[in-house]
Amino acid sequence: MKKAHECQPTLNDSQVFSFCRDGYLMLEDVVPDEINQRTTQFIDQYGKGLHRTLLKKDWFIDNVLLNSQVIGVIRSLLGANFRLPVKLPNHRANCPLPVQAWHRDGGARYGCELNHVQVFYYPQDTPVELGPTEVLPGSHFLFSLGSWMGHYGSIRGSVLTSAPAGSIYITVYSIWHRRGFSTATGIRNMLKYKYWRTSPPTRDWILEPDFDHRPSGQFDIPSVQQQHRNWYDAAEMYYWLCGGQEEFEAMVGSKEWPPGYAVPGQMPANHHNF
Repeated sequence: MKKAHECQPTLNDSQVFSFCRDGYLMLEDVVPDEINQRTTQFIDQYGKGLHRTLLKKDWFIDNVLLNSQVIGVIRSLLGANFRLPVKLPNHRANCPLPVQAWHRDGGARYGCELNHVQVFYYPQDTPVELGPTEVLPGSHFLFSLGSWMGHYGSIRGSVLTSAPAGSIYITVYSIWHRRGFSTATGIRNMLKYKYWRTSPPTRDWILEPDFDHRPSGQFDIPSVQQQHRNWYDAAEMYYWLCGGQEEFEAMVGSKEWPPGYAVPGQMPANHHNF
């Protein structure tokens, strides 16, 4: 299979910023039913040898790894000539099962850099009863040791990624997540893989000339971060993806910071429609 890929970006400024803020993006029902069924049959046949065989199949590469709706998002976030996945573990659950502990995957790093993304693919319908993965928006900026996370139960603002077959969701690698509580009897398959960057970050997705990253007030989603920290972290990641880290650092402490406190009708002196 190809090791790198080039295509056109499909996200605009607002969508890139939303991904920076939330840490995940859901694409429902983007893989054809025929491919979902074929993937499920392949999983049942090969089991643990999945990653050594399925990654070599053109039908899987073309319809899942290079799915037209997925790679435009990947290209927007990781730039030109991003690398394709080389491992393909299956998080297979024999339901019913209790809820899993909150965790972040091994090797997760915190900060504004986005050099790779983690992707989850449901080849079958995954309703709430089959324990879909639960993610915590904004948590990709929260540092916590694994041993400190397991005692948390339900957290306000978390999202269950229940979705129909053929759904794919893209995450920042360090986002907090866990397998949800399942009540149904059956098998839940979920394939997990990563794409990563090979080129320096630059603002080369779909540009919005009037895009303004500053919120008018608070974000409209519950936040697990301290006041205004959600804006700060999302903006820092967005500017890093634009290749404008120095401009972000110059902005902090100016009339644009804290956000939402500019004089009505007056644009801050160093405002940029970035």
